[in-house]
Amino acid sequence: MPDATYVRLVKPALDVTVASLLLVVAFPVLLIVVVLLSFANRGEVWFIQERPGRNQRPFTLIKFKTMSDRKDGDGQLLPDEKRLTPIGKLIRKLSIDELPQLVNVMTGDMSLVGPRPLLTEYLPLYDATQRRRHEVRPGITGWAQVNGRNTVEWKRRFEYDVWYVDNLSFTLDMKIVFLTVIKIFRAEGITSSTSATMEKFSGN
Repeated sequence: MPDATYVRLVKPALDVTVASLLLVVAFPVLLIVVVLLSFANRGEVWFIQERPGRNQRPFTLIKFKTMSDRKDGDGQLLPDEKRLTPIGKLIRKLSIDELPQLVNVMTGDMSLVGPRPLLTEYLPLYDATQRRRHEVRPGITGWAQVNGRNTVEWKRRFEYDVWYVDNLSFTLDMKIVFLTVIKIFRAEGITSSTSATMEKFSGN
């Protein structure tokens, strides 16, 4: 069972405190990335998209833009692997593209740890159990991320998310943070077996 005191009081306070400190420490890196992406993406630095948060309430997620908007002859976006820019690949490998979400944490839309915020278009595709992932705030990293990230098939990812909701605690969050650091240094799970990112969820 989740630790109610931790979930309601301690976790939100820790989120804001740690996110504030990380933004200060990472500011030089953020500034350098902004400059590099300004040149690489012709001034387009940010990836901004609506995502469902806790209780499926929509919020605006912000990340660094690592892919171009290149399209084919029919006006459709090219596959992710063809749109990833060289600097974008490096930023994704180091997980720097996720750092702007610290702002989402400070505004209370996200947590440092929790199920990743997925596309709004997936909401009608979840079954009742999978929908439970929205009982908590989405996170920058989560149990599914440290157990395979983009290499884990969708069914298993949702199982990890719901397991996290049912077992949320300070100890579990610290374990996930520790494992996330290891994953970042090893650059593991960034791509799936068939895509540069993760295949879209098409339902159960």
